[in-house]
Amino acid sequence: MRRVYLDNNATTPVLPEVLEAMRPYFAESFGNASSIHHFGQQARAAVERARQSVAELVNARPAEIVFTSGGTEGDNLAIFGMVHPGDHVITSTIEHHAVLNSAKRLAERGCDVTSVPVDAHGVVDPEDVRRALRPTTRLITIMMANNETGVLQPVEEIGRIAAEADVYFHSDAVQAAGKVTIDVKKIGCDLLSISGHKMHAPQGTGALYVRRGTLLEPLFVGGSHERSRRAGTENLPGIVGLGKAAEIARESLAHGNDARFAALRDRLEATILGNIDAVGINGAGAPRAPTTTNLHFDFIEGEALVIALDLKGLAVSTGAACSSGALEPSHVLTAMGLPQERARASLRFSLGKQNTADDVDYALSILPETVARLRELSPVYQKNAVGS
Repeated sequence: MRRVYLDNNATTPVLPEVLEAMRPYFAESFGNASSIHHFGQQARAAVERARQSVAELVNARPAEIVFTSGGTEGDNLAIFGMVHPGDHVITSTIEHHAVLNSAKRLAERGCDVTSVPVDAHGVVDPEDVRRALRPTTRLITIMMANNETGVLQPVEEIGRIAAEADVYFHSDAVQAAGKVTIDVKKIGCDLLSISGHKMHAPQGTGALYVRRGTLLEPLFVGGSHERSRRAGTENLPGIVGLGKAAEIARESLAHGNDARFAALRDRLEATILGNIDAVGINGAGAPRAPTTTNLHFDFIEGEALVIALDLKGLAVSTGAACSSGALEPSHVLTAMGLPQERARASLRFSLGKQNTADDVDYALSILPETVARLRELSPVYQKNAVGS
């Protein structure tokens, strides 16, 4: 059976070039980057080369990059490292649970949290952020690209509002890194999180941009690693892999390869809309990352469609991998105003560098029949079909 993977927002395969760059650091160049002998110096040099590559990806200084275990740790470090009891935090209703649950924990610890809404396209209104400001506001945390819909948020406008109010601004850019150009200077953010396994680096590696002069309280205490911002021996092979992936992503964006993704996504969407009835794009009309589309297939349970497609070799998802199996519909889609039935009928298709036009063709070849077969089992669909 042919297998096609279109769930790259959950995780991406490690690129061959990334794996090759990592290989020597598992056995031959295995030193601890904190050691002062030859092996340690070798490791330190590799870490700093990777730091330079990650910094160039987001237009930062190398010293402003802190290596982490991924997006969740980066978000937690940015939030808990900046906020104290009594502070006020502004976030949005569509954030990843790494941010939402951190905000919930802050509220339990005596902080005030305001969650600004999104419109029907899934976009935060910067003026809602401005109106939410208080004298005690310490941090604004708004994501750059939504993990379920790919919708891009107006982070530059929010950055200007934060700067005018002298408030710290963090952006979760996990689903943006490597897919769209990121410039922390243009955004004006103080902190920004990325994750390696969303951009063809290994799982368990990520980075947090921390603007120079931002005082960050570490989550982990121990040695003075990462300029005392993140204690613990560096994940040498993972960091090398992240650096190589950042280098590849930067070159890819410079050559306009994001347009290739956008063309594949647009063809996927247009063909689905043309060949299957009662389907719509969640987030249509908003600027989106070129790799992501989220569509509702009315009268079908999304998880049933995921399973049916998987049996035919196509991997997609109903939303965030960390929320798989949740009884509640997507908080992102319901925040956009979708009724629960439509939110539960939605699927996410996300592209990676390994995907080709043939992969999209295969998905398009099996979708109509699979949707039709599941709808045959839906009394609600049959009733609507008869009524029409």
